[in-house]
Amino acid sequence: MTANHDSTTSPGEPELSDSLKTFGAVMKALREAARLTQEEFAPRVRYSAAYIAKIEQGRRFPPEDLPERAAEILGPVAGKVLAAAARSLRRKAGLASWFLQWAGIEEEAITLFAYECRGIPGLLQPDAYIQALFERQLPPLTATQIERQVAARIERQRLLTEHPNTAFSFIIEQCILERHVGGPDVTRGVIDHLLRVGRYTNVEIQIMPLRQEDHTGIDGQLYLAESPDNRWFGYTEGHRSSALITASSEVSILLQRCGKLRSQALDCRATVSLLEQMRGAL
Repeated sequence: MTANHDSTTSPGEPELSDSLKTFGAVMKALREAARLTQEEFAPRVRYSAAYIAKIEQGRRFPPEDLPERAAEILGPVAGKVLAAAARSLRRKAGLASWFLQWAGIEEEAITLFAYECRGIPGLLQPDAYIQALFERQLPPLTATQIERQVAARIERQRLLTEHPNTAFSFIIEQCILERHVGGPDVTRGVIDHLLRVGRYTNVEIQIMPLRQEDHTGIDGQLYLAESPDNRWFGYTEGHRSSALITASSEVSILLQRCGKLRSQALDCRATVSLLEQMRGAL
């Protein structure tokens, strides 16, 4: 994923959107008026307590169906109030609100697939690689901004260990590793990290070889996530822009491409062999 979207802020901007904070405060007030704790409210609207907490703090963009789900628990008036508050949400300059939505989907996902042709997926990046990416950002970031962004990305990576029942599948282009971003030592650390994380029972890592005549990923990177209610969502990124894909017809196309990419990439054992060979050559 691109470096500038890992936290809910852009460099130089306030940490939280005022409109997101307002929505969160409204939802918290309605929940407390119903005498429900976050732990009691969350399962009734079919989200985790941690996710509800982040919405109330203004750190996550609320899902579109949250007001409707809340109305079933808090009553129709509360649902209308939340729907009105949701309509007031706005995208601040430089703040990709759709990434906030994806971050929430990612946290709740029971299946997550990523295909990357530009850089190591954010969930798999070791500290030194993250640092190297942000040090090369334009416009340049201050040391404080880099520190904050690195911390945010590392925090996100807790998903891999805190969600052992979520199936994570990653396909990474070999050329990303051949590029040696940050130098040989950083690349060596990346390979070691991939080999270590690849041993998790819920993580599958595949390398797409440099030569693959039937390559299906010519349209660029893609992410897919399956929600607890078995809905699929897609996500793509470009330069300082992102798109959350929810239309079933479009997501279906991405799922087809995902299946084909997984068949074209090296299997997990061959991937380990290639990574060990690449590390030995550094």
